[in-house]
Parts: sequence; structure tokens; C-alpha cells
Amino acid sequence: MSITEKILCAKTHEFIYENENNIYTAGLTDYAVEQLGDIVFLELPETGTEFKKGETFATVESVKAASEIYMPISGKITEVNSEVADSPEILNEDPYEKGWLVKIERTGDDTELSDLMEYEDYKEDLE
Repeated sequence: MSITEKILCAKTHEFIYENENNIYTAGLTDYAVEQLGDIVFLELPETGTEFKKGETFATVESVKAASEIYMPISGKITEVNSEVADSPEILNEDPYEKGWLVKIERTGDDTELSDLMEYEDYKEDLE
């Protein structure tokens, strides 16, 4: 099963997928990364910080623009990908596997997942 078969995407171009025990991995979709171009800086939150769905949790800067990254679900940050924070170009190479941004312990209910799209629907929505 490819990674894109298990992710859910937000209209704001973030993705999540469930690992286990209500822990989700979140990051930026390949489309968002392509639109940004060469990524040069990434600011990620501290472990333990809590966010509500829709709040800005990170910032990304590319040679073209700076952009806010929004929380796709409510939750607490359990892990930050320090490798991608130190080398943001990883996002351009592999946004899903190596370029994930944070792991989140979900605190919201299932209704928060209802406006997220499966990858295929997300790609169609972009057209």
C-alpha cells in the first residue's frame, strides 16, 4: 500500500495519517511543496504544544514565499521531525516519508476528520 492510499488531506494542503493509538503523522502535501518551490526554512512547534484544528502550527519559507501551515486536527504535538527542521530541502525530495513535520496525539472527535479528503479526492479537488 502506498503512503497516498492512507493519508487524509485538508483543503489547506496539509496531510495526516494515523499511526496507532490515536497518534497521527502530519505534513505538507506534494502539491503544496511543488507550489512553494525550493524550501529554505521551516519553523516547527515545540513537543507538548497543543493546537486546535485550523490553528497555525508551523511556518515554511521557500525561495518564492512564506506560508503558514495549519493544524489538520486538534491535538498535542508528541514528536517533531528535527531532521526536516535542520534540512528543510527534505520536504522537496520526500514530503510523505522523510519530510513529515510532526506527530500529533489527537484530542478532537471524529467530526474533525469529516472535512478531510482521501488523496485521490484531494487531487481531483485541485483540478
